[in-house]
Amino acid sequence: MDIPAAPLDPEACYRALKARDPRFDGRFFTCVLTTGIYCRPVCPARTPKRENVRFAESAAAAEARGFRPCLRCRPETAPDMGAWRGSSSTVSRALAQIEDGALDEGDVERLAGRLGVGGRHLRRLFRQHLGASPVAVAQTRRVLLARALLHDSDLSMACVALAAGFGSVRRFNETFLALHGRPPSELRRRRVTTGAAAGGVRLGLPLREPYDAAQVLSDLAIAGETVERGVWHRALVPDDGAEGWLEARLAPGRLDLRASVSDLRVLPRLLARVRRLFDLSADPDIISRDLSADPRLRDLVARCPGLRVVGRWVGVPAAPLIAPESRIPDSWRPWEAYALRHLREASGEDTMPLKAGAASC
Repeated sequence: MDIPAAPLDPEACYRALKARDPRFDGRFFTCVLTTGIYCRPVCPARTPKRENVRFAESAAAAEARGFRPCLRCRPETAPDMGAWRGSSSTVSRALAQIEDGALDEGDVERLAGRLGVGGRHLRRLFRQHLGASPVAVAQTRRVLLARALLHDSDLSMACVALAAGFGSVRRFNETFLALHGRPPSELRRRRVTTGAAAGGVRLGLPLREPYDAAQVLSDLAIAGETVERGVWHRALVPDDGAEGWLEARLAPGRLDLRASVSDLRVLPRLLARVRRLFDLSADPDIISRDLSADPRLRDLVARCPGLRVVGRWVGVPAAPLIAPESRIPDSWRPWEAYALRHLREASGEDTMPLKAGAASC
């Protein structure tokens, strides 16, 4: 399902910027014409004048326009924008494959072929929904991951380059200079060193509140994941591309992750799987707004606003648990998995059959 993306409302964006409204964090970025920097809506810096700002749909769109990321609000720490997932399944699937490295060795035409669309159509969808090309989005994701590693870890420059998905340190340095106007080593010099991170690389993966951590950990345990005393743990197997382990603990606004891997080149792919497993890209405000329009779900959504749908470590998401004769109301799409999870939570059952022909009011 590909629905035309609604353009950003500049005046609404500026009001959110002035209020530093956290609900809009990650939904747009502010490009400041006088400084050449782009920021999150929650940036603590002084609010620029209205005539000096433009707004971008994504970090990739801001960087494609020549703006550099702010060192104060750190755009790499913004939550993933999940609202577009409700308008373009093609973009959603493309981003999942980009996170798995589809553009590290392949090209856009090959990616488009795997999605069953043409390269020109895929580029148009990315421009429409994210304001940047697939290649620009992939490059920005690599750079933002590198920035996070430079801030939060003591990895060497060579290790950061590999872990962020760059093929070489030279390419890493050249990309950083082109996008940010400074070498990556300068960013590390600005960081306050807290000592070596014992026991692997440490990263904080952002998420949107509300987030029902207890429900997510319980669902992960039921699905066969290892969860002990509020900590998720996974031992890597050869099919993961490296040996080692991952460990994660939920904290307010983020998932604290530790990763010990024998080959840092697989780290972006592992991070994508962790985000999918913990449903970190979900936007609860958008999901609650859409599902609350159905009277059958309104009270359930209000009762459990932080409910999430856990993913699978590998493979496609599990099919919704619903009786074969049932039909999903069209008004639930694309959030039917969340609707069914709310119904299961209310009933305490593993499946929730719907009456054939049931429709939302």
